Amino acid sequence: MRTDDLVTRLRRAGCVFAEEEAALLAEAAHDEAELDALVARRVAGEPLEQVLGWAQFCGLRLALEPGVFVPRRRTEALAREAVALARAAGHDHRPAVVDLCCGVGALAAAVAAALDEVSLWAVDVEPAAVRCARRNLGERGVVLEGDLDAPLPASLAGRVDVLVANAPYVPTGEIELLPAEARLHEPRVTLDGGSDGLRVLARVAAAAPRWLRPGGTVLCETSERQAPHALAELAGAGLDPSTVTDEDLGATVVLGTRR
Repeated sequence: MRTDDLVTRLRRAGCVFAEEEAALLAEAAHDEAELDALVARRVAGEPLEQVLGWAQFCGLRLALEPGVFVPRRRTEALAREAVALARAAGHDHRPAVVDLCCGVGALAAAVAAALDEVSLWAVDVEPAAVRCARRNLGERGVVLEGDLDAPLPASLAGRVDVLVANAPYVPTGEIELLPAEARLHEPRVTLDGGSDGLRVLARVAAAAPRWLRPGGTVLCETSERQAPHALAELAGAGLDPSTVTDEDLGATVVLGTRR
C-alpha cells in the first residue's frame, strides 16, 4: 500500500495525525496483508494503541491488548508524583508502592523504571489488563487480579509508602459524551466513576488508612471540578488532603497523607 493511499484512508476516517499513524502502522506490519488488516481496524475506530499492541507512557513502551484501557498522557503527572513520593520514602528503607486500578500497569512500570529498589504491588479487576500488567512489570512487581485492595496480602497492612490509583472518574451520565474510541473499545468499568464520578475514589480513600504507614500517601487522578469533593473524601477518611495540578498536561492529582 502506497504511503499516500494509507494517509488518505486514515485522514478520511478522521485521524488527525494521519501521517504519524501511517508510519507507525507500516512499521508494525510484516507484510501488505497485515498492514491492510491493521489499517482496517484503525479506520473502524479502534484506538491506535490497541491496533499497534503498545502505548507510550513516561518514555516506556507498554504492551496492551484489544479491549483494555489505554494509558493517557495526562496520567504521567500522577506517575511523576508517585515516583517522587516513593523516592523520598526510600531514603531510609525499601519503599512499598501499591498501584490499584492498575490497568496495563502503567504507573507501576513508571515507578519500577525510576527506582532501583522498590517493592511493587499492582491490582486490577480486568483479566486482560492483568495479563498486560504482568508482561509490563515482569519480575519487578506482583500483579494480582481482583477488586481494588481485596487481593492484597494482609502482611502489607501499615507498610505501604505510596498507594496510587488511577480510578475511573467519569460520571455515569457523561460516559456517552466520551470519544468513541474510549466508549466503544475500553471496558466501561475503567471509565465509569458512578453518578458523581467519585464512587471508586471514595472506596480507595476509605481503604487507604489500613495500608499506609504513618506518613504514607494515597494519590489519585481526578478532574479540576471534582477535586474539592475528592479532597473531602480523603479528609473524611482521616487523611491530610492536598492537590497538585499540571496545566501542560491538563492533570489534577489529589493526595491524602496518613498522619
